[in-house]
Parts: sequence; structure tokens; C-alpha cells
Amino acid sequence: MANQKKHPAGTIALNKKALHDYYIEQRFEAGIALAGWEIKSLRAGKGQLTDSYVLLKDGEAWLLGSHITPLNAASTHVIADPTRTRKLLLHGKELDKLQSAVQQKGFACVALALYWKKHLVKCEIALGKGKKEYDKRAVEKERDSNREIQRAVRSKGKDE
Repeated sequence: MANQKKHPAGTIALNKKALHDYYIEQRFEAGIALAGWEIKSLRAGKGQLTDSYVLLKDGEAWLLGSHITPLNAASTHVIADPTRTRKLLLHGKELDKLQSAVQQKGFACVALALYWKKHLVKCEIALGKGKKEYDKRAVEKERDSNREIQRAVRSKGKDE
């Protein structure tokens, strides 16, 4: 019996800035059309989603601003563009939901994560509503107070 390769597991890249800048309303899982050298680079962990966003145009979804660094050995015969526009693969109903929500005031479509699902690369995209500056400060303040409470609870258990 031949040894089968294990599928890679886990997250390739996260867009933490999107979680900071947007209230996430709804999440979608999209396939992503990639070239062979891009898959090899993602297996090596060379992907970034910082400052990336999703553009909905002509009934299709496109991922812009993502960066996949080409490996020297993998892309010798191809001119590799690390920031090229990549097509996202979604069902028609999902595209319609996204299109109608983005046309509403204040909604944006952002990429949250790239991850492996079995042997395929998936992109988690989300509908987000932009946060104001005071909202961001309030969230940070709440996070800090929760952290202080957790510290106090932990230290109280050690004192006894």
C-alpha cells in the first residue's frame, strides 16, 4: 500500500487589521483560483492578506491587494506577479447577497483569512461595517479592562 501524503492543515494568513477596522456581519467561504507556484508558496507560508479587499464586478468576486511571495525554485519559467488580482469562486446566491449588501451604505467586503481545507486553499471573506475611531477606542478599553479582571482573578487564586 502506497503512503499517501497528509493534507496541510491550518491557517495560512490572517487579516487582523480587518477585524480591527470593521464590525463583521456575515462570513462566507470562497475558493480561490491560483497558479501552481502560488500553491507552493502558500505551502511554505509565504502569503499575506494585509490591506487586501474584495471587489465585486460583473457578477464576479476578485481578491485585490493580497501578496503571495514567489519561491525562487518554484517559479523559474514563469514571470510571477506577487500582487496579481485573483478570482474568488462563490455560488451565484452568495454573490447576489454580497452585491446587494455592498450597495447598501457602509458595508464593505473584506478578506479575513486564507486557510487549507483538505488539499484546497479557501479564502474567508466577510461583510463588514466600518468602525468609527471612537468605536475602536471603546473596544480597546473594554479589552484592557477584561484583561485586568482576568489578572486580578488569577492573582487572587495564587494568594490563598
